[in-house]
Amino acid sequence: MMLAQISDCHVVEPGRLLFDRIDTAGHLAAAVAHLNRIGPDFVWVTGDLVDSGRPAQYAHLRSMLDRLEAPYAVMPGNHDARETLKAAFADHPYWREGPGNLHYAIEDLPLRLIALDSLVAGESGGRIGEAQLAWLEAKLGEARKRPTVIAVHHPLFASGIVEMDTINLADAEALGAVIERHPQVERILCGHIHRPITARWHGTVVTTAPSVAHQVALRLGPKDPVSWIMEPPACQLHRWSEDSGLVTHQSCIGDYGPMTPFE
Repeated sequence: MMLAQISDCHVVEPGRLLFDRIDTAGHLAAAVAHLNRIGPDFVWVTGDLVDSGRPAQYAHLRSMLDRLEAPYAVMPGNHDARETLKAAFADHPYWREGPGNLHYAIEDLPLRLIALDSLVAGESGGRIGEAQLAWLEAKLGEARKRPTVIAVHHPLFASGIVEMDTINLADAEALGAVIERHPQVERILCGHIHRPITARWHGTVVTTAPSVAHQVALRLGPKDPVSWIMEPPACQLHRWSEDSGLVTHQSCIGDYGPMTPFE
């Protein structure tokens, strides 16, 4: 199975640019075309779908995501608005019934996918909360031998990008205590930080995805301000097989010339 992950689309209204400079819709359209050429089995969009949570932004986002040839699922990040997001994708089958956090499980793929909702309205940092952690514990307990991938928008560990580390997942250690009890969790996928990072964490592996538009600059000094930079947009491809487990590739989006065989 090939699971593609795109993240941090930050789509705004048609005809607008983010920061008056970044064509996030154009970048997302390029990412969709890129994935259609690759042909993944499923696409997961791991938060910050739009920039301000407005209905027109979600309509614009959906008009592009619906061009994906693979089935896909979405989940919220800190720039999203829960009810507006869910209304825009109301026909998607994975949502749990009723109001509240937008966490869910997808059960009909070779990998079991569990999305956690870390959005705290009005804040940049994230939190899962006790009720959602209890739901996760129960869900993982239902299928202890099924390989599982969890997605949560906010990172779980300090990256060294100091200002971004202040807006990680606040209750990451409580989540870690749950994960330690469930070795079938093959990977935890995050977004938010607009960079590809890998860390061993509480008995599993956590990866963060780059943005399909702009990146956060890699500045690791203790007083470096957080900055954005137009490094190449990219997605991540998580290839699962029973023989090799879960292997992750980064796939840059853009025209880098033809593939040339080695001679």
